[in-house]
Amino acid sequence: MSTRPPSKSGKVTPISGFPEYLPSERIVEQRFLDVIRETFELHGFSSIETRSIEPIERLSSQGEDADKEIYAVSRLAGGSDDDARWGLHFDMTVPFARYVLENAGKLAFPFRRYQIQKAWRGERPQEGRYREFTQADIDVVDVGRLSPHFEAEMPLVIADVFSKFPVGEFVIQVNDRKIPNGFYQGIGIADVIGTLRIVDKLDKIGPDKVKALLVESGTTPQQADQCLALAGIRSADLSFVDQVRALGVEHPLLDEGLESLANVIRTGMAHAPGKLVADLRIARGLDYYTGTVYETQFIGHESWGSFCSGGRYDALASDGRTTYPGVGISIGVTRILGLLIGRGLVTASRSTPAAVLVALTDDDAREGAVTVATALRRRGIACEVAPTAARFGKQIRYAERRGIPFVWFPGAGESGDEVKDIRSGEQLPASADSWIPPVEDLTPRVTRADADADG
Repeated sequence: MSTRPPSKSGKVTPISGFPEYLPSERIVEQRFLDVIRETFELHGFSSIETRSIEPIERLSSQGEDADKEIYAVSRLAGGSDDDARWGLHFDMTVPFARYVLENAGKLAFPFRRYQIQKAWRGERPQEGRYREFTQADIDVVDVGRLSPHFEAEMPLVIADVFSKFPVGEFVIQVNDRKIPNGFYQGIGIADVIGTLRIVDKLDKIGPDKVKALLVESGTTPQQADQCLALAGIRSADLSFVDQVRALGVEHPLLDEGLESLANVIRTGMAHAPGKLVADLRIARGLDYYTGTVYETQFIGHESWGSFCSGGRYDALASDGRTTYPGVGISIGVTRILGLLIGRGLVTASRSTPAAVLVALTDDDAREGAVTVATALRRRGIACEVAPTAARFGKQIRYAERRGIPFVWFPGAGESGDEVKDIRSGEQLPASADSWIPPVEDLTPRVTRADADADG
């Protein structure tokens, strides 16, 4: 939990929306980040990091809610900055688009990048929603034209990532913005963007309220019903195409969207069976999406909402002469962990990386203990030396509190050192130059707990 500086009374008070993890929770976060980074790199994505601030006018041009989300940045002293011309970025896509424009002459296209970084969003904090959070993004951008096969590749990468997490079953919901765009135009709706924004609220407010908002915005009740009928189509195979056709609406953009989404689902069926579904209610609220859009949920915990989303954008990055279309997807790392850790659904086997505690017989033995620890560390075995030369029972209890599985006793045996597994009580002769712990004890393990997520 984050804190403000202490008051004159010495009391500290929390600042909501800025999570800080305990050591065991931080181990969980680090393992998740390691999996994400390693998987992104396995798929050929290169790492970049962008600055934390962007011009406010660029941040505020990305959708109806963007203005409300921006944390403005200005100097407290040393001059004036005209009402804070900069803001902290609230996602990675906007700064990435700027990065591409600034570095286009130095990048090889199609450019595949990943970015794991903090972002800031000025919204009301609640469970799973934070003001400071970590996102993990991948994007592919190209010059002038982006091949549609990249839109099918994105969810395969995410399926690979999530299959390595101890989070249970998940589903990646996919739509193509061209489908509702063409459908709405085909039934005579002029305000396509406004209609998309309303339909995007389906999960939050339900179909009755969505219909009321649609009618209030100028659509007829019949048009509103047709919009809801389209949004109700969902399939894990290609049957969604016939279901849309059965609604009797025709438009060239609708045809294009159906073909595009069918290609994505067909690829998912072949390479990530059961993980992708066509879900035509998915719209995404930001205006820059122009093609495929994605959202990811945990099966059985749909009330938690989406943890991973994104889509295709054709005009976000453009210098007026050249356009750099792209497609990307973002994992809300802090959102996932906030709920999983907060509900006790994932745990770390210990609160320290150390697998071994080197015990002390007395204070004069510290130098020898450090020699043992150094030898273990050189072979990649994390360890620490006992903080004090207390009784061995007290040193063992210290290791137990920290979750350290082994205690090393220099010179304890007739032939030299011994190491004890304090869980089983087994104690055996060992040499710091050759002993290795079981592989499952070498680093902390992160596992899914048998807790009730909704309890």
